[in-house]
Amino acid sequence: MRAQQIVMARLNELLEPLDLTFPRYEALMLLYYSRRGELPLGKISDRLQVHRASVTNVVDKLVDSGYVERLGHSQDRRAVLARITTDGKRVARQATKRLNAAGFAMAPLEPEACEALYAALMPLRLAAGDFIPPGP
Repeated sequence: MRAQQIVMARLNELLEPLDLTFPRYEALMLLYYSRRGELPLGKISDRLQVHRASVTNVVDKLVDSGYVERLGHSQDRRAVLARITTDGKRVARQATKRLNAAGFAMAPLEPEACEALYAALMPLRLAAGDFIPPGP
């Protein structure tokens, strides 16, 4: 848990100049890579595996920053869509460059140690149903 806190603090520090936190970055990237640049808030919640209230808060902050806009769903009046803006796309690219340049805040771990950590934690994620294991 402490290691996760350290990494998250480092990631947030890297993203702060762009008015982002790591959870906001994750949501922004989900929209960035979506087919139409927009998703219902419920789908964002499902894909990020977080509570819907958390997504509402994250989207509110992205709207305040001008990176996302809220829209009514054309086919479901109960649903709200989040759509990435032009500024949001620009910041998403900048943030990704910053995070990649910093090795996603994993220093002082070497790449081999990161791979070992990934391999050690994968069974937990598979057992939780986070994803389907790759084929042979």
